[in-house]
Amino acid sequence: MKKIVALIPFIFIACQNFEQKTYTPKLPDFTTIFEASNGTQTGTYHEVIRFWKTLAKTYPEIHIQTIGETDSGYPLHLVTLNPDGNFNFDDLKENKRILLINNGIHPGESDGIDATMMLYRDIVQGKINMPKKTVLTTIPMYNIGGSLNRNSGTRANQNGPLAYGFRGNAQNYDLNRDFIKSDTKNARAFAQLFHRVKPDVFIDNHVSNGADYQYTLTHLFTQHNKLGGQLGQYIYAEMQPKLEQKLSIKNWDITPYVNVYGTTPDSGFSQFMDYPRYSTGYTTLFNTLGMMVETHMLKPYKLRVEGTYELMKSMIEITDEDADRIKELRTKSALSIQHQNTYTLNWTIDTTQISNLNFKGYKGNYITSEVTGAKRLKYDRTKPFTKTVPYKNHFKPTIAVEIPAAYIIPQGWHKVIDLLKLNAIEMTILQHDSTITVQSYRIANYKTRQNAYEGHYLHYNTNVTTTTQTLTFRKGDYFINTAQDGFRYLIETLEPQAPDSFFNWNFFDTILQQKEHFSPYVFEDTAKQILEDNITLKAEFNAKKAADETFKNNWYKQLNWIYQRSNHYEKAHLNYPIYRIKK
Repeated sequence: MKKIVALIPFIFIACQNFEQKTYTPKLPDFTTIFEASNGTQTGTYHEVIRFWKTLAKTYPEIHIQTIGETDSGYPLHLVTLNPDGNFNFDDLKENKRILLINNGIHPGESDGIDATMMLYRDIVQGKINMPKKTVLTTIPMYNIGGSLNRNSGTRANQNGPLAYGFRGNAQNYDLNRDFIKSDTKNARAFAQLFHRVKPDVFIDNHVSNGADYQYTLTHLFTQHNKLGGQLGQYIYAEMQPKLEQKLSIKNWDITPYVNVYGTTPDSGFSQFMDYPRYSTGYTTLFNTLGMMVETHMLKPYKLRVEGTYELMKSMIEITDEDADRIKELRTKSALSIQHQNTYTLNWTIDTTQISNLNFKGYKGNYITSEVTGAKRLKYDRTKPFTKTVPYKNHFKPTIAVEIPAAYIIPQGWHKVIDLLKLNAIEMTILQHDSTITVQSYRIANYKTRQNAYEGHYLHYNTNVTTTTQTLTFRKGDYFINTAQDGFRYLIETLEPQAPDSFFNWNFFDTILQQKEHFSPYVFEDTAKQILEDNITLKAEFNAKKAADETFKNNWYKQLNWIYQRSNHYEKAHLNYPIYRIKK
């Protein structure tokens, strides 16, 4: 017993010494696959998500969550960095700007995937200043199905990484053409995420294809005339020059996206028009300042990732510095555009306004191909040049439409209604059968692509005629006021002449086909009676035969002409089933 008692003081002293030592847990290793491979490799989907989950678990400033599902069966992830530790987006909008970064829409273009991982890590570890007025959000890997389809050959023109994902998603869709039609679960999950986050600024990271030139970095800001007003002027005259200046200080040359393919850019080029099918075109519909990063495919992978990192770092600085101004301009833009009388649906290059670029290229020659014997383009990197080239970055309207006060959509068109709901469009359901005077469109003519394009045979050059009618709508039909935040989305999807309208994406193709017809031998007697009962119609019929030789010599066209002007002809054929109420 004495021996046991004697040991007690020693145990007590030992415990005291143990308690006095400060235990510092070892941090996980946040070295990325890109860094560990000396800039030659990119992480797999599972490696990337594991990195983000560990980072969020380690640093309270970072939060990771899942939103929706993708075609791959995996959910979409959203990673948020906010030094305040508040991840409720409804609370953030008043005092913080939100920047959303999208990565891996084309998984073979993995530069942004790696750059964003390092960027978040370096911010929370104090290597980069924490933004004060900006909350960062990112989609680590958008096209998960394409990321899982890993290979080393499909990016035939690209200089690294060693292995990467495929452009098509789990259904083989190019997701950067799906933001309006939303054929994929990916696009629907993105819309859900986008309207939860409500970003002020949006960056989509890509790798370019096309010409050869000296730049590693190119930018593709949303077209400023299309964005319009003070917001468009800001992105063109302030945000873009600030980015170029910040990168220049860091010795990173950058130029607008080189919009040529199969030719040299020596004679100049035009700005790319980002229609709503594309990510930045879609985000523009909600007055978000959008840009794509396009690194140059032929530059080493390590250099491309480092350039993407520096560009995003600079965009964070700009968003932080201009936080109050961006908020003010977006608020004004949302209000002012709704008070216009007309809205532009399509654009063309304005050749009267041309900018000049001090462009750094390589000499291009056309030499004889050793494979085909034909002339082929060959760039000579031993002959770099810097010269002034014209840049066509101003656009002018080609099609405009009067802005309606509201739209009415019959409840049967549920696919369209579901997409409007997904995109946060405010709608009122009619509580009673209602008779309303509306403007009605009839599809006058259109053309259709002869080859499949992203699962569709897209219409284009659509024209309509307009009539005013008094129609009865049923209880349960949808009344949609245009005076709302989703104004642009409404106009550019519901107006048939818009390039990316729901009509042009084949949502209404059932109205293009007649469901009822006539048998000529039966209708002959009916047609005779119709003309006898309607003297005005008979005179119009005879006048057309006299003036139109083709019509005169085609008996079926004549019968069909009469049929289409009779009460036998179905009202649904070519009648666009979305109705407008004038302001």
